[in-house]
Amino acid sequence: MAELPIRSETGGLTRRGWEWDPFERMRELMRWDPLQALRQLAPSPAATTAFAPDFDVKETKDSFIFKADLPGVKENDVDISLTGDRLTVTGKREEEKTEEGERFYAYERTFGSFSRSFTLPEGVSAEDVRAEMKNGVLTLTLPKKPEVQTRHIRLGPEDTKAKP
Repeated sequence: MAELPIRSETGGLTRRGWEWDPFERMRELMRWDPLQALRQLAPSPAATTAFAPDFDVKETKDSFIFKADLPGVKENDVDISLTGDRLTVTGKREEEKTEEGERFYAYERTFGSFSRSFTLPEGVSAEDVRAEMKNGVLTLTLPKKPEVQTRHIRLGPEDTKAKP
């Protein structure tokens, strides 16, 4: 009777010697989690991620408009600064207090400080910037200076262009 090879669970040493199973190695790699050690050290899932609000930035004919989702952030915890061509929005969202004995089944919301900076094109009128926070959405309106706003020029015969 022929001796059948016996494989170990990890594709390692058998009675016939060392056997390498590439499929078993691939399964091991697929189970490997490089962040597992960090998760075990972290006191809570929120500690491994940071609060980073999303921004929308759009340009209209007369201004640039920035919108950010800041649910749970108080107006007093937001700071907006414009230095030269650099717009910076910083703030924080405080973590809710937990009582002893409370048990979480899911802990997915993030908390902490954030800072976002944007480089603006030339021609923003810094004196006329408006900021508003409504229903957890921050809206910044940065008007363009009149000399950099788009002007439409009519196309026509030379005689009509020369006349006032």
